[in-house]
Amino acid sequence: MSQKQIWHEKLHSSFGQYFSIKEVLYRDKTDHQDLIIFDTEEFGRVMALNHVVQTTERDEFIYHEMMTHVPLLAHGNAKKILIIGGGDGGILREVCRHAGIKEIIMVEIDQDVVNLCQQYFPHHHAGAYDDPRFQLKIDDGAHFVEQTKHRFDVIISDSTDPIGPGKHLFKSSFYQACRRILNAGGIFVAQNGVCFLQQTEVINTYQRLIPYFSDVSFYQTTIPTYYGGIMVFAWAAENANLRRIGLNDLESRFADSGLKSCRYYNPFVHFTSFALPQYLIEALAKKAPK
Repeated sequence: MSQKQIWHEKLHSSFGQYFSIKEVLYRDKTDHQDLIIFDTEEFGRVMALNHVVQTTERDEFIYHEMMTHVPLLAHGNAKKILIIGGGDGGILREVCRHAGIKEIIMVEIDQDVVNLCQQYFPHHHAGAYDDPRFQLKIDDGAHFVEQTKHRFDVIISDSTDPIGPGKHLFKSSFYQACRRILNAGGIFVAQNGVCFLQQTEVINTYQRLIPYFSDVSFYQTTIPTYYGGIMVFAWAAENANLRRIGLNDLESRFADSGLKSCRYYNPFVHFTSFALPQYLIEALAKKAPK
């Protein structure tokens, strides 16, 4: 009987997680990063970039629903959406579920990621690439936000960790450019890792966003394959009340959005997601401007 192949993630140098592989479906180096797609017993198909898990079939809905519906329903009247990264199509799928959206631009640096995810992860995009409101631009997200004349109501930065091509999406210049292209009342959110294990990254993001937005915070969820505790999303806006939308209003917006139902997100999860653990609150308070 042949021994199963084991794939080990390399996000952390001294510990980590592994997956027992049923079959390697694709592996190669794109123009930007090492990419592998493999099938597993527990999580279905998995994609990793530069030896770090990006998405799995089994738990992707948690990440994509929370990263999309929290800012869109908090805004309440978003029409124009910018997705930075997101080549697996999951964020796009969830944005397209909102009936009121008029324009969606997704900027992905790696065309191979888009092509391969359309082939191997069809349930992630679920046909959203054919939505008439959608435009795909193959470009570095940092370059796009510096050059574009478009303006957006919500910007979702669905980036990798700040290594490889994703590192430019954690710089002060990127946040400044995102602030420039947000409409009044706009919201910026970004993937920011597992705060217990990646607290330095969270603090860096906080300090780099503060000069450009009057309200900077984080919201959270738990995703099994992003192990080590809660995952946080950076939140930046001018109106602090957008983080404090009441439950009744969220329920009303959810009912009017066209979403009908979600697998993870609901208005109460949204309402409570801005509650942060005390260790993170204290770490951020130490770095706040005096």
